[in-house]
Amino acid sequence: MNITRRNILKNLVLAPFFLGANKLFTYTKPLETNTTSRLQYSINAYSFNSELRSGEMTFYDMMEYAANIGLDAIDLTGYYFSSYPKAPSNKELFDLKRKALELGLDIAWTGVRNDFATPNLTKRNNDIELIENWLEVSSKIGAPIMRIFTGRHKNKTYSKEEVKQWMLNDFKTCAKYGELYGVIAGLQNHDEFLFTSEEVIEMLKKVNSDWFGLILDCGSLPSDDTYKEIESLAPYANYFFVKEHVKQKDRTKVAADLPRIAKIIQSSNYRGYVSFESLKEGNTKEIIKDMFSDFKSGLN
Repeated sequence: MNITRRNILKNLVLAPFFLGANKLFTYTKPLETNTTSRLQYSINAYSFNSELRSGEMTFYDMMEYAANIGLDAIDLTGYYFSSYPKAPSNKELFDLKRKALELGLDIAWTGVRNDFATPNLTKRNNDIELIENWLEVSSKIGAPIMRIFTGRHKNKTYSKEEVKQWMLNDFKTCAKYGELYGVIAGLQNHDEFLFTSEEVIEMLKKVNSDWFGLILDCGSLPSDDTYKEIESLAPYANYFFVKEHVKQKDRTKVAADLPRIAKIIQSSNYRGYVSFESLKEGNTKEIIKDMFSDFKSGLN
């Protein structure tokens, strides 16, 4: 079965759940090779990590900023809700949803932290329960995809292949919950356990579900040729993360060529969200604004 993004998006029929469904789900058939790329833009809450944690900013402030600079959406990461890891109240979620509508924004995703690399079955099962709960949250606020991780636990007792097997089973379970709530469980490659495009694609194919997808983190692919890795993964991506850096093979961070990444995404005929995330010190609002402008300069 071909499980690239094109097949995943082909089968989604979830308009009742999603805010701005006319924008998020217009994909009724696989994209043809001559289809024009249609990109929309979001910002990830982690860009304002310190401000959100200190109370200097709220999700509402982030929404206002995103709308003011011309973005289309926001990413509301789970652990910035005060209730996390518990789900927020419906009132809190629906107030955010209403504000997004008022500003003309989509809530494009949510995300949680999990560790499926640990051999501790109880901890993994607890993380599956966490993911199920937040997939339901995602559905309530209209987010079509939710970020999950592999985890970074290291254990000398088990081989990498053994870890991959139980991780595969956990991802399959998450995909079933994704189908239940109408939200894709999106694996974000995060330089933790699956380090190469080949490993990520292998996992996607083995899970083999329309409800398990890829959030392609362009800044977390350590390689001698990161841009080739991005090109390899682009056909499978349901969502793109763009940071101001890419990683070399030795994990050294170097400035990302954002116009080049833009061209790769556009040439893959991707039609979806590109989310910006800044990890730099400085005026985050100005950094994101500059990243947005630099990225768009690479588009035809």
